[in-house]
Order: sequence, then C-alpha cells, then structure tokens
Amino acid sequence: QVQLQESGPGLVKPSQTLSLTCTVTGGSITTNDYYWSWIRQPPGKGLEWMGAIGSSGRTDYSPSLKSRTSISRDTSKNQFTLQLSSVTPEDTAVYYCAASQCSDYGCHVLINEYDYWGQGTQVTVSS
Repeated sequence: QVQLQESGPGLVKPSQTLSLTCTVTGGSITTNDYYWSWIRQPPGKGLEWMGAIGSSGRTDYSPSLKSRTSISRDTSKNQFTLQLSSVTPEDTAVYYCAASQCSDYGCHVLINEYDYWGQGTQVTVSS
C-alpha cells in the first residue's frame, strides 16, 4: 500500500519560494508507472492539479502555474519536491501530494484518477 506524507513550512512570505517535500513509503517512485502529483485546494475553492513527475522522471505542469512551478525528485530518499516561486496570498491553500497508476493519455491531470493521497499540509502566504 502506497503512503504519502507532505512536509514543509506552513508560512511563506510573499515573493518567496514555497518548497514542499512528499515522502513515499510502500512503493518506489521510480517503478510501477505511477504519476506523482501535487494538488492544492485554496480556501473555499476546489482542488487544483499543479503538476506531476512520472516514474521515468518526466514532468508535466498545469499551464496556469508552469512558469512558477518545478517538481523534482530524490530517488535515494524516495521523495519528490514541489517548488512554487514568487508566491502571493492567492497561493494560500492546503497542498496535497498524490499518486495515480492511470494509463490513459493525459489522465494524470485528472484529480479523480488519484488513488493515494497524503493528509495535506496547510501553507499560508503572508507577511
């Protein structure tokens, strides 16, 4: 059973870079054709897919966030990391890491394809 756990600071100042890490247990981030994604939910709004890294290491990002988002991985620690630059208060949200084994083309952008989720971590952008 794959399990995911987010970690990182809960408060980030405007214009800084938000950095979160997802630690995966029960499965390797380099095998089994998983997509490993970051998804967020601002207060009072729905879930938003931000980007993913595949088991091959290939990345894909939401067009609306692509210029500010980077997802990388540390295979030795079985972790993947989100960096979101130039944050504003509108980036305040609960951030989740999640995993999917979907196989259809483009399925990794669909939130309902994700079977495994971390518990989520609140990040507030404020001075």
